[in-house]
Amino acid sequence: MSDAAEEGGSVPRPGRLLSRGAEASLRHVDWWGFPALLKDRDPKQYRPKALDERLRRERTRNEARLLVDARRLGVRTPLIYDLDLTHHRLLLEELPGPTLKSLLEARREDAAALLGPVERFGESLGRLHAGGLSHGDLTSSNVIFADGEAARPALIDLSMGSKGASLEEMGIDLHLVEEDLRGLHPEGERLLKAFYKGYRTGNPTGGAEVRARAQAIRGRVRYA
Repeated sequence: MSDAAEEGGSVPRPGRLLSRGAEASLRHVDWWGFPALLKDRDPKQYRPKALDERLRRERTRNEARLLVDARRLGVRTPLIYDLDLTHHRLLLEELPGPTLKSLLEARREDAAALLGPVERFGESLGRLHAGGLSHGDLTSSNVIFADGEAARPALIDLSMGSKGASLEEMGIDLHLVEEDLRGLHPEGERLLKAFYKGYRTGNPTGGAEVRARAQAIRGRVRYA
């Protein structure tokens, strides 16, 4: 990623607000005829200005690098059209398609139709972990089947992820997946088996260790 790319400068004017979270706002924009998303990290008035600037810059750069690194591992992520560290902005490809959450909610009576997509999601996360990356906020809303349910899904919003991730960070990713699948679908255990089948494919050497850590995390949460 070049210094010129990091400084940006071709970001379009903000468009329609899509969402505003704790860390950033997301807007629909048009970028040279392509639908795109403009992600702005908003200032926090409760932080000293110098610290706020540093944190927003570092988190914007971290997210951009993780998106690029994930793609190098064969994990689908949004393309980065522009990176503007001065204004703490990312201009991202807008990915169409349903989220994993929407599929789980729409097919509560048809778990069989979800086995393939969930397995492919598991393989994508396995690839991410095998490459030493964690996601950090892996809810089913951050998994999009942009290329259809027969293809690997895209992972979005890696802003809380890590490069050179620890076993604990990867275990937390798996714990979040387990919570979502069990909580959003009546046949969550069946779906988890499909997920872990894919995860073993994507992370054949380290998957068992990460899964054991997820189980330990689940035990800590249960008895906390």
